[in-house]
Amino acid sequence: MDKPTHLIEFETMVLGRHIYLNTPRSRGGDGRLDRSAYILLSRILMEGPMSIGQLSDAFGLDASTLNRQTAAMLRAGLVERIPDPEGGIARKFRVTAEGERRLDTHRAESVRGLEKVVADWTPEEVAAFAAYLKRFNAGIEHLDGRPWPRP
Repeated sequence: MDKPTHLIEFETMVLGRHIYLNTPRSRGGDGRLDRSAYILLSRILMEGPMSIGQLSDAFGLDASTLNRQTAAMLRAGLVERIPDPEGGIARKFRVTAEGERRLDTHRAESVRGLEKVVADWTPEEVAAFAAYLKRFNAGIEHLDGRPWPRP
């Protein structure tokens, strides 16, 4: 653990554990989103309606995985299938009002949790951490070839 990259590896592993354990997620129909729904809804909302093929390209997942995930989201009323607004053959998934409401609720809970973690940080420290995290993610996306759209 003498190299900074070793520390980054370790700390990102721990971060992943904390996020998984502490992020609001679906538990017995309480209306919370599971991790895959949270991520898919976020992407569709940023990009607009997306087909299974577009989702596959965006996430590097096979169509069967995405079919299972989107089927669950359809059953939950989080997305709906629509004809391609640009006239293409493939139907696309669009976030419903219920999906957007639940995503907003989930995101607000996540932000409240993060605000507790950084409560004793200065605004400059929070901004610097956000900038480094964005740069770190952008580096991963560059190597992976799948950039994530940002507001």
